[in-house]
Amino acid sequence: MIAAYFGLFTSALLAATVLPMSSEAVIAAMSVSGEYHAGALLAVASTGNTLGSLINWLLGRFCLHWQDRKWFPVGPAALERATNWFNRYGLWSLLLAWTPVIGDPLTLLAGALRVNFWVFLILVAISKTSRYAVILGVIDWIVV
Repeated sequence: MIAAYFGLFTSALLAATVLPMSSEAVIAAMSVSGEYHAGALLAVASTGNTLGSLINWLLGRFCLHWQDRKWFPVGPAALERATNWFNRYGLWSLLLAWTPVIGDPLTLLAGALRVNFWVFLILVAISKTSRYAVILGVIDWIVV
């Protein structure tokens, strides 16, 4: 049982990084099996996913050191556009950290823009936990 929770934690953590992974199927399968407590699934997945976003924040926080290198994946124009977007929509845009495609780059950008660690952590944790709560709620509604 602990191994399964560790697997969920790992999949949630990796899914929140820039790696192309998904943890929704893992939490859904565990929930449908009926062998795991929904509260524990929520806590484990949310913690792993939030920590994965924290990895992105840390990468963003320190990656600009290399922005003048040829191999740096983001050009100055793209970085400026992203910065303008973030400045336009503000910190509350971190509540979209759960969304596919934009969520991971958003958390990276927050680190690059040196968003306050605690504000980042709180908003992203709310975002990630809410998503998993909705997933578990929908599964419970469908299965019952």
